Parts: sequence; structure tokens; C-alpha cells
Amino acid sequence: MVTKILVVDDEPDLESLVLQNFRRKIRQLEMDFLFAHNGEDALTQLKQNADVDIVISDINMPVMDGLTLLRHLQELDNQLRTVIVSAYGDMSNIRTAMNLGAFDFVTKPIDFTDLDLTISKTISDLETLRKVDRLRRTAEQAKQSLSRYFSPNLVQQLVEYPDSLNLSGDRREMTFVFTDLTAFTPLVEAHTPSTIVKLLNAYLDEMTKIVFRWGGTVDKVVGDAVHAIFGAPQEQPDHAAKAISCAMEMDQFAETFRQQKNSEDIPLGVTRIGVHTGLAIVGNFGGEQFFDYTAHGDAVNTAARLESANKYLGTRICVSEPVVDKIPGFTGRAIGTVLLSGKTEALKIFEPLTKERSASPGIQAYNNAFLKLEAKDPSANQAFAAIVGQYDDPLAVYHLKRTLVGETGVEITLKQK
Repeated sequence: MVTKILVVDDEPDLESLVLQNFRRKIRQLEMDFLFAHNGEDALTQLKQNADVDIVISDINMPVMDGLTLLRHLQELDNQLRTVIVSAYGDMSNIRTAMNLGAFDFVTKPIDFTDLDLTISKTISDLETLRKVDRLRRTAEQAKQSLSRYFSPNLVQQLVEYPDSLNLSGDRREMTFVFTDLTAFTPLVEAHTPSTIVKLLNAYLDEMTKIVFRWGGTVDKVVGDAVHAIFGAPQEQPDHAAKAISCAMEMDQFAETFRQQKNSEDIPLGVTRIGVHTGLAIVGNFGGEQFFDYTAHGDAVNTAARLESANKYLGTRICVSEPVVDKIPGFTGRAIGTVLLSGKTEALKIFEPLTKERSASPGIQAYNNAFLKLEAKDPSANQAFAAIVGQYDDPLAVYHLKRTLVGETGVEITLKQK
């Protein structure tokens, strides 16, 4: 690679001396020299030759001296290295020049062997600087690329702690959020690819952004479904609360988005969400050529089952008792004690609500009816019927149907996934 050097000096013989002393390196295309007679001339040359690597400048020159030139060079957005030439003993100006950013200096009369060594040292420093800059830009590009596929907190951990890429993991308590967009397959069949791609990209883009805003990690995006983890890779003491806040914001967005699309004659379905807290193994699973940062365990499966349970209960969000127990002041209502498909132990589940809705007359009426159902009071049937007659409440409809076929209590068995 040719190093381009600009020599700035008003001595008429210097140009021929430089070309004579560096002729071999010029012929071998190691160096290329430009010449200017003062600082102003040098700035003109730099504008015309943006690829100059090194400026070798005298201090004492007419029109614009070397120190003034250095001040102008500081304003340029480049990686120029400057070597100052000054009379021996002129340490005051040399010190000023170094403070203004000069890399090195040589003294007059110029010893060309010393100048050659100084140029070589300057080139070496430039190469190091440029290598570091290339590595930095490569790292930034890699980080940006990773951020398109992984959550920012995971990307940051990979950047700061490269050792976390090894195939290891640990068992810890986390909260898992599973979402699913209902009736999406028929929608795909009924619309053009461009419509579906645009719709799904807009939907998933905002759903994943919501996860990131609440500090979660997107485990997977499978079709229209989002699987998120709270509490990994960084531990989060409030992972359950963050997961619920995330689920509530997801639900709000999904409902607004659905209504918008329905107004455009695109019958987008409801988004169902399941949230569960429990122990699981989290880490990098895969091989040396590919890794998948994910979690495995019964807690993960339970969150997925809770998402599916919404379909039968008439709810959009189902959260388990272990989640609720970790959130002081949780607002929501009880759904029942549910034996999920494939499980052997029943689990109390709840529907999270905003404080405003939780205090509404319809929810207060539901809570009273639920207490009657829990006590196996026969009047629970009439209580739920009154709610259904007055409020649009799919969960109350579900319990009313149960009481109409003779079911009592709040124990529910879901046989399907």
C-alpha cells in the first residue's frame, strides 16, 4: 500500500532533496510525495487529495505557519498523522505543536535517515490505528446484525462477554411469555403474499419491540408466535412483573392492530398470551457451528399450555399463580384451578387487568359470582347469567356454560392443548 505524504516547507531545495533520498521507496510504490510551500497551500492540497496519510510541516513559514496549520488539521475529520520540522533547540514551539496533535518531530538541518525512521514509525502507528478502527467498525456491524435476530440485552452480553457463547447453561427461575395469533393460517390462504408479509412483519416488529422495552429476551419467533424469556441472560429480580407488563402491552397493541386490520377488510384474529414463572435450564444449546440461546423445562411448556387455554376460557391472557405470587399489588381476577393438558397437578390461573378495569362494576360482579362458584353455591348460575346479560364478558360466559351442564366449583380440566 502506498503511503501518501504531504511535505509543507518554503525552502526551495527541500523538494529535490526529499525525492532524491526516498527515490527507492518511491520507485517501489511504498511512498508518494506531494509538496506545499505554506499552511494555506497545504490545506488546498489536502482538499484535493483526501488520501494523504502524513503531513510533514515546517513551523516557520510565510502566509500560514505550521502551528496554525496544525490547528486547522485538528478540525478535519480524518486520521492524518503530522510530523513537525523545527530548528534544534526550539522546544517551546515543538511542545506547542505536540499539544496541538503533532505525532512526532524532526529537527533542522534534516537528517534524512532520522526522517525515514520517523516516517516508518508514523506509518506503523497509522496501520495500528486503522486496524483498530476496522475492528471497531466490524464489531459494530456484527452487533447491528445480531440485533436484528436477538434481543438487545442478549447482544450486549455477547459483545461484553464473548465467553458466554460456550455451550453451557444454568438452572434458574424465570418467567416465560408465549403468544399466538389465532386463525392466521386461513388468512394466509386468502390473501396475497405481499399483504401477508407486510402484515406479519408489522405485527412481529412491534411485538418484539415490546419484549425488548420490558427487558425480555426473544427466545424464538415461530410463524406468528413469539416466545420470550424474562430473567435471562441477565438475572432480573422483577422478571415476573416485567413479563406481566410486557403481556399487557402486547395485548393492547394486538387488539388495536386487529381492529385496524379488520377495518381494512383483513380479518385478523385475536392474540392469545400465556405467562408462567418457574425453574428451567437456560443457555446455549447446539453445536460449535450453531447455537440457540433458549430455555428448556416444564415451566416453558406450562406457559405454552396457558396460551392455548385462552381459547377455551374466552380470555386473551392467562397467567399462573407463581407469577401472581411474585407481584405485590397484582391486579386481575381469578379464572379457576385448571388441570392443563398433559399435566398431573392443577394450577391456579388468573387474568391480569388494568387497575381501572379491575375496579369496574362488571369485574366486581364477576368476583362476587366467582366466590359463589368457589363455594359451590347454586346461585352462582344466576350470578353469571346476570353478568352475561349486562356485560360483554367471555369468561363469565364460560363459567355460565359450566354451571348450565351441572359443573360446580372452580376446578377445570382442559383435555386439549
